[in-house]
Amino acid sequence: MAASIVELQRGFLTPAQIEASRAIMGLDRQLIADGTYIVVEAEGRIAGCGGWSRRATLYGGDHSPGRDAALLDPRTDPARVRAMYTHPDFARRGVGRLILEVCEVAAAAEGFSRLELMATLSGRELYSRCGYVDIERIVDERGGAPVPLVRMGKAIP
Repeated sequence: MAASIVELQRGFLTPAQIEASRAIMGLDRQLIADGTYIVVEAEGRIAGCGGWSRRATLYGGDHSPGRDAALLDPRTDPARVRAMYTHPDFARRGVGRLILEVCEVAAAAEGFSRLELMATLSGRELYSRCGYVDIERIVDERGGAPVPLVRMGKAIP
């Protein structure tokens, strides 16, 4: 996760914004407890990770303020794609796309018809290529420097 935050955001964010990203991003262990987190291994290493959630929090790790563990209603609420990270050595090799596909199938199996996520600028292209569309742009300043993010969504069958 740390390597992904630092390496893959270069060219999109300033060093101060990358450092601030550490405060607003990361793993929410609720995903592991819920059994909705996926780790992809390749070449004997962790290539990437990510998951989906039936809970209200859209993004952020265990340490991020403002988390909400309330359960979503699949009839009216979109499930969340959360904590997506690809190790830089495996970027642009299908790891993120694989995780998204697994998340979409699992969320649909629980009755959700939409997914939402909060994309970093470096991740936005992947999500767009996978059918996610921009909903709104925000700036998160909780980490000390303004980090631009894009809330995106997608209908799932």
